Amino acid sequence: MSHAAGGAAVRSSEASGWTARALVEGEARKWLRRTSDWVDLQLSLILDSLRRVAPRARGRLLDVGCGDKPYEAIFRPYVTEYIGVEHRDTFELTSAAEPVLGDGKRGPDVLYSGNRLPFPDHCFDTVLSVQVLEHTAKPAELVQEMARVLKDDGLLILMAPFQFRLHEQPHDYFRYSQHGLRELCARAGLELTHVEQQGSLWSLMGHKLNSYLAFRVAHMGGMAQTMGKLGHEKVTLARPRYWTLPWVAPSMLAVALGARVLDRVLFDPEETLGFLVLARHKTRNGALAPAARSGESS
Repeated sequence: MSHAAGGAAVRSSEASGWTARALVEGEARKWLRRTSDWVDLQLSLILDSLRRVAPRARGRLLDVGCGDKPYEAIFRPYVTEYIGVEHRDTFELTSAAEPVLGDGKRGPDVLYSGNRLPFPDHCFDTVLSVQVLEHTAKPAELVQEMARVLKDDGLLILMAPFQFRLHEQPHDYFRYSQHGLRELCARAGLELTHVEQQGSLWSLMGHKLNSYLAFRVAHMGGMAQTMGKLGHEKVTLARPRYWTLPWVAPSMLAVALGARVLDRVLFDPEETLGFLVLARHKTRNGALAPAARSGESS
């Protein structure tokens, strides 16, 4: 074999080795992300709820407070256009605004000042807002703005926390019951057609315990951001405490499993992480818009 042929064979072998390693690392990364999402009880509940209601979305969708659009893949099959809008000042403080930590995800299509949404009246068929309402000092005005840009027969998909740790400080102002969300929507001329509780007592306790283990004990915030999570938080610079993982990781898995089981067998309707609600415009006579006859119910 000539030197040239031998060199080519070595390069081909090295390239194959790099490709194989990249595939293994990619699969390991996906497995780690799926496991992390399963342990994150709040995120799991959010994703499950959004997947259930996504088929009701249609047409042009506006994601208010979209961050790096983590829910776009869930809604894309059902809508013709997915537009994300963010408050400029608060978004620029989050890790989602950092290209290195963005994990290749898309950011907002539009940035605005936080006052009036930069869109004309009645121009979206679906408006989505997930875990954003607690971060505005004027939540009633934001809901009114979402109602303004929503078409008369459009659907608002709104999710907000009832109990959750302080985050995105100092822009963390409120927590919401289903009654509070109903009142905010009513003031904007909207009526709830569906209410969904996000877990129960055990998911709430499990999520708080796992958050403490992850962020206070193991310092895993930065690691989570490198996987594309916690885009709503500021960039975390603390180094992970890898030496804690041999006991922290199994503990978190056990807590997540126990919480899921107990939520099924000992459900508490008065304790929850948050609520998802669907809302539609009322007509002038107080009835719901015709599109609400699609089977939605409180």
